[in-house]
Amino acid sequence: MIGGKPRDVVFTSGGTESNNLVIRSAVRTFHENEASRGGAVEHPSPVEGAAPHFITSTVEHDSISLPLQHLAKEQVAAVTFVPVSKVSGQVEVDDVLAAVRPTTCLVTIMLANNETGVIMPVPEISRRIAALNQKRAASGLPHVLLHTDAAQALGKRRVDVEDLGVDFLTIVGHKFYGPRIGALYVRGLGELTPLYPMLFGGGQERNFRPGTENTPMIAGLGKAAELVTKNCEAYEAHMRDVRDYLEERLEAEFGKKRIHFNNRFPGAERLPNTCNVSIRGPQLQGRLVLAQCRTLLASVGAACHSDLGDQPSPVLLSCGIPFAVAKNALRLSVGRSTTRAEVELAVQDLKQAVARLEGQA
Repeated sequence: MIGGKPRDVVFTSGGTESNNLVIRSAVRTFHENEASRGGAVEHPSPVEGAAPHFITSTVEHDSISLPLQHLAKEQVAAVTFVPVSKVSGQVEVDDVLAAVRPTTCLVTIMLANNETGVIMPVPEISRRIAALNQKRAASGLPHVLLHTDAAQALGKRRVDVEDLGVDFLTIVGHKFYGPRIGALYVRGLGELTPLYPMLFGGGQERNFRPGTENTPMIAGLGKAAELVTKNCEAYEAHMRDVRDYLEERLEAEFGKKRIHFNNRFPGAERLPNTCNVSIRGPQLQGRLVLAQCRTLLASVGAACHSDLGDQPSPVLLSCGIPFAVAKNALRLSVGRSTTRAEVELAVQDLKQAVARLEGQA
């Protein structure tokens, strides 16, 4: 499914564990490399005694941003959160490269955003970091590793680790109709790219992730990956067709002036299944609209931000969506089996919910 080698895959409990494993491993790799250079008195390390530095974006999933914030708070690491462009919704490659320091050990940028569906320029970041690493090696600086959380993109578009050029890639089963289990791809696991375990135990997964494997879930993950490998283009085409129809129907029912699509950025690709939309109106905050819906089940943002109350999504605000518009956001997703008839049901449900809130029904 991802174009990697079987020996480069470690099974985990899910995306959160995979992401934390990469971050913790990068810290350990940084310190191990510094320790191995410690004896070279004639060539003192340019980063001796410093904390490892991470680069990420302001729109990452909490399983990336929170571990990094925790490490920074504990003064274990330094972190730069690069803002995304308010024009494209993407992190800018130049901004990522400009944030690199002598102590940078890992760049982690998601492949597709889970709220907007915007595709990030990971292949270009990879090419630029590869060129930079050649110069850093000559200067005795640590190698910068590259990680992408591909949770949202898998099953919705082709994902290939060779095209991406990443060292680590996070896989999440339930995002492509598999079981709630995850995996981590590591390029040249243990040889080209080091990985240090967070857990210690019975030696399973070559000691990289000990604990008795959940074999039925792994088999389910494999079957889901097989289906994606065979059918990805068909899945993608169907979801795009139904999503585009959903957006057409929303505009037709509410009028183009009332509808604001929060994930349409000029020049930026987006996933085929995601529609992030606001219906303008002072009483039409996303949560209030969904509470009035009788058929539609949806969210106002990411599940990991469900504790925000009526506050707008930080991701949408980072992308430059105005506060009042972001408060009304609904994240509507279509799937492999979603039909146009179901779109009609959802749109009519939304129309009636809005009418009730505005006192017209």
